[in-house]
Amino acid sequence: MAAVTELGYQPDMLARGLRSGRTFSVGFTVSDIANPVLAEVVTGAEKRLREAGYSLLLTNSEGKASLDVEHISLLERRRVDGLILSLAEENDPETIKALRRVHVPVVLFDRDIPAGVPANCVAFDHALGMRAATEHLLELGHRRFALISGGPDRPARERRLAVEDTIAAARCNAVCTVYAGSFSVQHGRQATIGILESTPRPTAVIAGGNMLMQGALLALRHSNVEVGGDISFVGCDDTALAELHDPPVAIVRRDMAAAGASAAELLLEALEERHQAEPTAQELVLATEFVARASCGPAPS
Repeated sequence: MAAVTELGYQPDMLARGLRSGRTFSVGFTVSDIANPVLAEVVTGAEKRLREAGYSLLLTNSEGKASLDVEHISLLERRRVDGLILSLAEENDPETIKALRRVHVPVVLFDRDIPAGVPANCVAFDHALGMRAATEHLLELGHRRFALISGGPDRPARERRLAVEDTIAAARCNAVCTVYAGSFSVQHGRQATIGILESTPRPTAVIAGGNMLMQGALLALRHSNVEVGGDISFVGCDDTALAELHDPPVAIVRRDMAAAGASAAELLLEALEERHQAEPTAQELVLATEFVARASCGPAPS
């Protein structure tokens, strides 16, 4: 050991992997690295994996399902021990085929598990925070809502159903118009322009995602609309934009770093169980919460 220290010897990880049948590496495919909250997920996962002696290989699919398919194949050829996947399109047929061919443990991040895919899952209860946000706006007297929706199926579906069901349960003749589209800054901006041009104009806008929130706020500022006065606004995810905006933006918050760490923990458990005859599939659902801020005010009379 003294000689090892003196010579600065480092073990050959490739040779170690050939001998043990493990590379002590994990592949992580993110749907869009430009999304700031995904950086928090990756950070949380990498820290937990590093503590367990694993390195992380990261790929970016740029919102394209075709790249998800390529990256799943690439990471398997790299002999990763497991995969964490934040898919661009969870119901894409080619992606599902690729997942069914995977021979290492898989954890899906905030996506539905396709039929026939033996994967674990870490997801959020999007409905929990979205219901609280909608109830808050109803209490402030809002009856005309607009929801800007987009993104992967599971989050978008849960957010939309929560808003619509909460409004229906209130029995107060409130209505909600849904502006569905891609999960992008551009869609958030274009949808908001359409909202401002509609008659009668909604008094409360909910952006179902942080990229959509960014585009919506840009459009509101460009149109000189007073957020919290002329229109009440709720976004998703506690990004710097939400806190620094004037007024600060009410949001549905998720703990992304904790979710990344949880995804890594599920994968580590699956790696320990991989040689069992019937590994236990797990789905971990994490809470979301509504944070009220000054971007929500009473409905204009």
